[in-house]
Amino acid sequence: MVLPKNVKIVEVGPRDGLQAEPLTLSVATRIEFINLLSETGLKAIEAGSFVSPKWVPQLAESDKIFQGITKKEGTDYSLLVPNIKGYESALKNNVHSIAVFTAASETFCQKNMNTSIEESLHTFGSFIPDAKVKGMRVRGYVSCAIACPFEGRISPMRVHEVVVKLLHMGCDEISLGDTIGVGTPRQVQALLKDIPAPLEKLAVHFHDTYGQGIANIYAALEKGISIIDSSVSGLGGCPYAPGASGNVATEDVVYLLNGLGIQTGIDLKKLLKAAMFIDQKLNRETSSKASRALRGVK
Repeated sequence: MVLPKNVKIVEVGPRDGLQAEPLTLSVATRIEFINLLSETGLKAIEAGSFVSPKWVPQLAESDKIFQGITKKEGTDYSLLVPNIKGYESALKNNVHSIAVFTAASETFCQKNMNTSIEESLHTFGSFIPDAKVKGMRVRGYVSCAIACPFEGRISPMRVHEVVVKLLHMGCDEISLGDTIGVGTPRQVQALLKDIPAPLEKLAVHFHDTYGQGIANIYAALEKGISIIDSSVSGLGGCPYAPGASGNVATEDVVYLLNGLGIQTGIDLKKLLKAAMFIDQKLNRETSSKASRALRGVK
């Protein structure tokens, strides 16, 4: 078993994290939050989403966020684009990196996006080719890659089918999400076995509902995955997945990778500063075990 020497962490706190928090932060606070994250050495940060504020008020005015942040050279700032209208907003704001979102569960897709899996892919197919022609980077999310809150266990083959379609469409990177955090290392490795995609194009996105996030990440590393999604301080959850707790915390992931001698380029002390900032603004306690220990919180 040879673990990767380098891992890219995709910080999803400003989008996937904040969308599930009960408080809606000001534009200025969200800009400051992303700027603090940029100082840590992160190479990929989800800055927001062009989803309707009617459905996700926490992510309203993402255009102002993108225009207001201080963009570090070498850091990828992506925004979620749910449809053609969102894509047009990305073009208008000179966004260079976009993400699209579907699922391996029909029921989840219907409840989350009010559309079928095939219809969601058809929608993405209406603008991803244009995005690629314009030199944009495109990331694809596949939710419910292990289980669905409505359908239960999802077959790896169903996930693989969606992955292949996203690859053929032109996605540069595909993130496999355990949306409700029920997965175990054995299930993670079963998902990744014989997956018809280059490993360097795959990311894993774990929620920590049952405390399996770090174990699942290690299982993915053993299979050759070198891109990991995480959320500083364990922000978030999923507003469409009842009972789902927050994302695996970036501090915990960095602590794990540091212990394994895997390079991330992230300064853990600066990451803690960003975590403490957002926890104070949201009036919440961190769910990160490493963060609690390093802060001296009992």
